[in-house]
Amino acid sequence: MKERQFVDSATVYVRAGRGGDGSASFRREAHVEFGGPDGGDGGRGGDVILVGSRHEDSLISLFYSPKLVAGNGEPGRSQQMYGRNGRNLVVKVPCGTSVIDPETDEVVFDVVEDGAEVVIAKGGRGGWGNVHFKSATNQAPTKFIPGEEGEEFTFRFELKVIAEIGLVGFPNAGKSSLLSAISEARPKIGAYPFTTLNPIIGTVVYNDFAQVRVADIPGIIEGAHEGVGLGIDFLKHISRAKVLMFVVDCAGVDGRTPWDDYRALRDEIRRYDPEMLKRPTVLVANKIDLPGAEANLARLEKTVRRKALAISAADGAGLDALRAKIRETVRPVPPGGATGRATASGRKPRSRPDSHEEVSAEKFAKATFLQL
Repeated sequence: MKERQFVDSATVYVRAGRGGDGSASFRREAHVEFGGPDGGDGGRGGDVILVGSRHEDSLISLFYSPKLVAGNGEPGRSQQMYGRNGRNLVVKVPCGTSVIDPETDEVVFDVVEDGAEVVIAKGGRGGWGNVHFKSATNQAPTKFIPGEEGEEFTFRFELKVIAEIGLVGFPNAGKSSLLSAISEARPKIGAYPFTTLNPIIGTVVYNDFAQVRVADIPGIIEGAHEGVGLGIDFLKHISRAKVLMFVVDCAGVDGRTPWDDYRALRDEIRRYDPEMLKRPTVLVANKIDLPGAEANLARLEKTVRRKALAISAADGAGLDALRAKIRETVRPVPPGGATGRATASGRKPRSRPDSHEEVSAEKFAKATFLQL
């Protein structure tokens, strides 16, 4: 089966519908001496609307169909009948889609939440019919107003994936193996660099159904902030992440040292966007099961002066501690809210009783009588 292409950028022509023209008609009926003007108004042009959808993960449909045109409004008719409004064009896009002005690189619209609607081009207003222009001195006006043109733009759509945690690491550090070990995501895993070519999203699910989304991007190499390798094309996909998780190869399989890797990764992020390093970060030392990893772990923590979570994505060592660290850092809220936590008002929500209350026969009979 042919693998579906991932597209995170597309240039799109957008045009809202034109408003319908007003009508210049006159009432003509048998036995009606004074008909007068009865031209109706034109219908409004349709809007172009974007809707965020968590079921979409690529801009491939816009890449191959880069023209979004809404319906035109119909003209007014006689007997003061309004023209039909133009049909709105509703387009589903992935959550995290930015609509950018290509001339100024300014973000005009941003679709972040699932189900959020954004009108990116408004339809033109319908024109007035001649019924609006009758007066005592002009009883047979032929004047009408044509419909307005809809808004017309050329935008650049860019997708920046939505995830609470972004995995950052050099090629072959084991990020894809880690993602598949802590979530249901099944990225392609291979013993060679750049196995991952597209961003992959995985969801860590806890026992109380709280969820944390984790984004794995292709491996970073030195100079990525300048576009070297896959570079900026995929660094942008962790720009929305609340937490950065640096994954280093603690065993130095490719002849690299984990402390130099960590420093190089931070330097690439700093050169790309210094504000990203102000977010919470987690250091993960992967491949702790391989020879020499224990000694490298001690030197890593001493050199970078911070604690690292030692794990092995291959055999599962340390993954429970990593899941707990993710929850502690992100603090996801289970569906329906967390029992025992303070609400926005500072009061704790009422919890459900552990057992049913025993009701006497007299109390039950009284309650039933009051309901009747």
